[in-house]
Amino acid sequence: MRKPPSRKRPSIQQVLEIMSALRAPDGCPWDREQDHRSLRWHAVEEVYELLDAIEAGDEAEMVEELGDLLLQVVFHAQLASERGAFDFGRICQELADKLVRRHPHVFGDVQVRDVDQVWANWEKIKRAEKAGSARERKSALDGVPRRMPGLMRAQKLLKKGAKAGLVERVPTQAAAGPGRVKPDDVGRRLFELAALCQDKGWSAEELLRAETRRREQAMRRTEARRSRARPTEAA
Repeated sequence: MRKPPSRKRPSIQQVLEIMSALRAPDGCPWDREQDHRSLRWHAVEEVYELLDAIEAGDEAEMVEELGDLLLQVVFHAQLASERGAFDFGRICQELADKLVRRHPHVFGDVQVRDVDQVWANWEKIKRAEKAGSARERKSALDGVPRRMPGLMRAQKLLKKGAKAGLVERVPTQAAAGPGRVKPDDVGRRLFELAALCQDKGWSAEELLRAETRRREQAMRRTEARRSRARPTEAA
């Protein structure tokens, strides 16, 4: 069994002190004006810039973008610390504790056969952690961010729904069978649909999000019906 790492607080004191100085009364006017809501989209932008750096294989750019992403965490931690809610140390400690807790096959005696079992254990532990709290996930579809890009969100819900037996294969209008559809064909069709929406003045993103909401509501209704039926079946 591997010994969990020390609970000693990570050393990035210099960055934390700079952030505190920027937020001080004699600090930076822009930094002093920010709050959690005003910063929320900056984190998203930094993630996309990091993706560009990773896909370009530019390690120097990765270092900079990872730093920018870390800055978002430090900034939010400073804001929370100022009102006495939490600080960067608590964020790090909760992350460390969670990683140890959710990897019992590394830091405990649990044996796993493969990656699928690792994921199954992860989900089981996560459900137990949140049970009885305001963050409890009562539906198999819970936990998919509402602000996730439309295509990503649709696929994530389909994946969760399929695992829970809430989704049958969605019919397509493809002439060829599913096994013969090529990725390039799908990409071309998606682009053509985007072009159609552009021509009509429609938002492809909003149309997909609306359809995804309808599908999600239908899956949740199915899930609720099954949940209500279980006691009757057991009786």
